[in-house]
Amino acid sequence: MTVRDSQRAKVYDAEQLVRGAFDRADEFGHRTVEVYGSQITLPVERRFASVESVQSYCDRVLALNWVVAQWVRASSPLRVRERAGTTAAHYEADGGVLAVPLHTGGTAWALRELVVLHELTHHLEPRPREHAPHGPEFCSRYVELVDGVIGPEAALLLRGTMTGCGVGFG
Repeated sequence: MTVRDSQRAKVYDAEQLVRGAFDRADEFGHRTVEVYGSQITLPVERRFASVESVQSYCDRVLALNWVVAQWVRASSPLRVRERAGTTAAHYEADGGVLAVPLHTGGTAWALRELVVLHELTHHLEPRPREHAPHGPEFCSRYVELVDGVIGPEAALLLRGTMTGCGVGFG
């Protein structure tokens, strides 16, 4: 069954804004931001140096007790590989593969926790897939994963920014 992915652009727009907030916090060392009237301190977002470090991180996240209890697919094998090209990371459901571009052109934009958690969220989607790849169910799962792994402040920023971009949750 093919489901239209009508929220994809909105999700990507929101993520770009959230990554920008984390980048500014790292660059200027000022981690406090205002989100819908609340002052929050952003946690540190992990960065990765290699395919092996992303694989190790994914293995650890998928082994967390609460992740295993919440999503059946946490026990499904996941393999991380380098992706040719620099424009996107992606998840391949056939084979459970997370593909990330590495350092190219002086940047490693995809070797960061928010991007990896986005792709892990696709891995946790029940099979066969019944919902749009970036639909309300995906967004709720993604925010829950960010909340439990990075922290509630990051989840509040992500949920608030997604809502502001018109993203629906399910």
